[in-house]
Amino acid sequence: MSGLTLNLDTVHFSDEQFYQLCQNNRDLNFERTARGELIIMPPVGGDSGNREADLIIDLGIWNRQTNLGYTFSSSTVFKLPNGADRSPDAAWIRRERYSALTPEQRRKFPPIAPDFVIELRSATDDLEMLRAKMREYMDAGVQLGWLINPQQQEVEIYRPGEDVEMLNLPTELSGENVLPGFSLNLSLYA
Repeated sequence: MSGLTLNLDTVHFSDEQFYQLCQNNRDLNFERTARGELIIMPPVGGDSGNREADLIIDLGIWNRQTNLGYTFSSSTVFKLPNGADRSPDAAWIRRERYSALTPEQRRKFPPIAPDFVIELRSATDDLEMLRAKMREYMDAGVQLGWLINPQQQEVEIYRPGEDVEMLNLPTELSGENVLPGFSLNLSLYA
């Protein structure tokens, strides 16, 4: 089952109302597009959940070794500058950017675009919806994004102001200058 999108063009949630909706329905995962559409995300299966956890572990280990920033799981909702509220499968933010937020901003949905995001396509995810989400991240200021598509054994690399780079069966991805020294061995996620 793909995410359920509700068009609420006549209903406008304030940021606080959206936050309360999420808090009052903790068994559901919500996102909100920049156009105000409410998306109810279904849970993932075991294989996707395991792959997602491994991605977060790899990113987290690199971050602990470098101490350059903060790593986030798919449970984190980010309030993007374009008004969207999004939850990437894994995200990372440079230390100085995240530390500049107030404690209140860090406690709720941080009003910041991550520097780096990963979306891992599960068997039920709609590819075009994920691509739209990746474009939204780039428009919001994300510096590097990976859309990993195990079903088609492809990776789409998103960079600001550049065309999407499509890779077939890559064995490794580089964090480039956004995540210096980070590389992801994709053979573990096949």
